[in-house]
Amino acid sequence: MAYTYDDQNIFAKILRGEIPNDTVMETDHTLAFRDIAPQAPEHVLVIPKGAYVSYDHFASEASDAEIADYTRTIGAICKQLGVDLGGDGMGYRLISNAGTAGVQDVPHLHVHILSGRPLGPMLMRA
Repeated sequence: MAYTYDDQNIFAKILRGEIPNDTVMETDHTLAFRDIAPQAPEHVLVIPKGAYVSYDHFASEASDAEIADYTRTIGAICKQLGVDLGGDGMGYRLISNAGTAGVQDVPHLHVHILSGRPLGPMLMRA
């Protein structure tokens, strides 16, 4: 499958500095920032700096350094927010939507870290 990346999506514009964000953490390969419409008391978006549409795209084409950095950054953010289970955290949910059926709003890989309240069931039965 060929992945088509739209470099005019909002996250690409954030990465280029065209749109401001509330940065939580930044590394060589990853940017994390607070969601502008939070769905939980803690709601952070984590994006790779590379042009990846979805997690499967990232997993198949990103470098080992990008993959390690992205994964470790997600863990570091959970620890920074105090929601990690290695500390006294209450837990969290990671969500990454992909494609139309997955209701992906922005065609740039992003993981939502949600926490700060009980989040309820993941999906309702159809």
